Amino acid sequence: MLVNQITEKIIGCAIEVHKRLGPGLLESAYEECLSYEIERAGLTIDRQVPVPVVYRDIKLKCGYRIDILVEKTVVLELKSVEAFTPVHEAQILTYMKLSNKTIGLLINFNVLLLKNGIKRYMY
Repeated sequence: MLVNQITEKIIGCAIEVHKRLGPGLLESAYEECLSYEIERAGLTIDRQVPVPVVYRDIKLKCGYRIDILVEKTVVLELKSVEAFTPVHEAQILTYMKLSNKTIGLLINFNVLLLKNGIKRYMY
């Protein structure tokens, strides 16, 4: 399956979750429901994937985690915030870099229209 097809399915699943739940819940609730919808759509996921930080020749276990990794390809970082900040963008780009993934979706469920809460990144 092509990356564009995967991201289209993910966005469709996110829209379904947002339509049913609306804004205002914790990220963990959206993660659980989105994971369910993505698997229901026939895609494989890994949740809370550890992202080690490698500095020179040491590997640091800092507790960073990708919220959801879809088809071992697409990094999902979920938020339930007032608005995206530059730190949120830096976070997903860093996770993509450290995990050697080229596509990521930053999804903020705390918006009235979900299309205003989705950003796609390529690294």
